Amino acid sequence: MKAIYFEAGGTTDVLRYGDVNEPAQCGETQVRVRLKAAGINPVDSKIRAAPDRFPVTFPVIPGCDGAGIVTAVGSDVRRFKTGDEVYFSQPGFNFRQGTYAEFTCVDESLLASKPQSLDFAHAAAAPLVLITAWEALHDRARMAPGQTVLIHAGAGGVGHVAIQLAKLAGARVITTVSNDEKAAFARHLGADKTINYKTHDIANEVMRWTSGEGVDIAFDTVGPPVLQNCVKCVKNYGDIVTILQPPADMDWSEVRLRNVRFSFELMLTPVILDLDEAKQHQGEILQRCAALIDEGKLKIAVNRLFDLNDAAAAQRYLEEQHPAGKLVLMIEE
Repeated sequence: MKAIYFEAGGTTDVLRYGDVNEPAQCGETQVRVRLKAAGINPVDSKIRAAPDRFPVTFPVIPGCDGAGIVTAVGSDVRRFKTGDEVYFSQPGFNFRQGTYAEFTCVDESLLASKPQSLDFAHAAAAPLVLITAWEALHDRARMAPGQTVLIHAGAGGVGHVAIQLAKLAGARVITTVSNDEKAAFARHLGADKTINYKTHDIANEVMRWTSGEGVDIAFDTVGPPVLQNCVKCVKNYGDIVTILQPPADMDWSEVRLRNVRFSFELMLTPVILDLDEAKQHQGEILQRCAALIDEGKLKIAVNRLFDLNDAAAAQRYLEEQHPAGKLVLMIEE
């Protein structure tokens, strides 16, 4: 089968396109999927740049997100059959394979039926960002109606979904953006307040808009120094959730003094640690989001499509341009 792979970490120059062996017969609880599209996420580049930090096996086929058609099922699979259209997020850890390829085997627990209203490109763009935003806001921060939520980088992959989930939960949303175009995009998704972080002080704007109280939840998708600034934006007894590693010199004194609850969100954990219940939960999140998508309540923005053999260019584009919405690799038969 055709695939993107690399045999050593480094820049996008290490990515190769060519023939590799198709996945062996899937396990008893796995499903074989003929991939039609693969989503591109920042973590793909992180794995490529520093594979020693992750439980991968060389040669590495990157990619977490995929959408396609079931071609075979393991003996213990009950929810899917040949011909089903599915979407999922499964990183290529612990002897699994990523999604930048024509075929892969996926744990049944991680799979969900593809939203009927989405084509394969939009479906492949969705899983990792849906799971990340859902777990961060609902599972970690326990978001509730009437709360005010600060979402950093609201035009990005995770951010543009987080805005919509927060609005669906009955929250007010403040989000940060880098230009007027992205501000308009965020407002179209439902953001109540946008802050251009290049021209305005985020903490001052948040406090002004919340009458000096701060937000109930601050969701960081950027990392330092944005994460440190979240402390200035959140109210006493509020929540900060980050998807990134705090800096070694982060000042925790205000977090402790004001009883701010601090949480991490790493949607890779269930596959890294092989946690069956957590994997099942992620599959259930995708099922619930598929229903919201088909009801017209949740949208996935795709910025640009690339062919599979242009994966290196796609990763460079994501790293350099930071586009609104998602990038997708199209996989031809």
